[in-house]
Amino acid sequence: MSHPGEPVIVFEHVALSFAEVTVLEDVSFTVYERECKVLVGESGSGKTVLLKLAAGLLQPDAGRVVVLGQDLGRLSEKQLLDFRRRIGFVFQEGALFDSLTVAQNVAYRLLEEGVPEEETEERVREALRFVELEDALKKLPGELSGGMRRRVSIARALMGNPPIVLYDSPTAGLDPVTAQTIITLILRLRDLYGVTSLLATHRLQDAFGLANFRFDAARGHVVPVWEAAEPPSPASLLPANGQPRTSFLVLRDGRVYFDGEQHDILKSEDRYIRSFLV
Repeated sequence: MSHPGEPVIVFEHVALSFAEVTVLEDVSFTVYERECKVLVGESGSGKTVLLKLAAGLLQPDAGRVVVLGQDLGRLSEKQLLDFRRRIGFVFQEGALFDSLTVAQNVAYRLLEEGVPEEETEERVREALRFVELEDALKKLPGELSGGMRRRVSIARALMGNPPIVLYDSPTAGLDPVTAQTIITLILRLRDLYGVTSLLATHRLQDAFGLANFRFDAARGHVVPVWEAAEPPSPASLLPANGQPRTSFLVLRDGRVYFDGEQHDILKSEDRYIRSFLV
């Protein structure tokens, strides 16, 4: 199958252990430009560890992690810091500073980099406008709902205009309506700005939302991917026609158990894979 762009995240035979406990073993996969690779697996299967490796927060014991053309294992600590400024990371619980306002949380990276106050304020407002939280500028995280905190975390991740955003269970613990709001934001980032993403989740319905819908800029809302000039067909559900690609990586016991497309995962009779479809 053709891919929509160049490889931007490449794992090659990656292995990692903590205190002699194997966390990842011989993990290889590729994420292409504008693709959303969805990581699925039981708790402890290695999803969050993969995200941290992709962000350069951990280094593998063996194998290579290449992101945006850079072999992360060959970078110095200073180079890794510069690299991380190009990556957005949305943590499961938002990871906001409780003592800072929403605006200060979103501006944190810019303040560290010494960006002028006027430019910082403009960029913070723009990011909060994107996640529809501009009215919450002066609120503290404790005054926000779980979904709002997650949206602030996405706004903060956008501060460096990152080509890649890593999502760690972005809809965990949220009600279905709020979860859909988060998925819509991820679709907007992908379809309006070409952001590539690696997304860990327990909710396959989120993954199917990313695979089957796109954000239509002209209409200003989400539409099914097959709403296009040509009539619906099985091919129009796949990443032809320039559509961003959503693929699935299922992990089990630190290994890649499945790497493929939605139609393959849906028709699979494998008991472990089917357990995530229930």
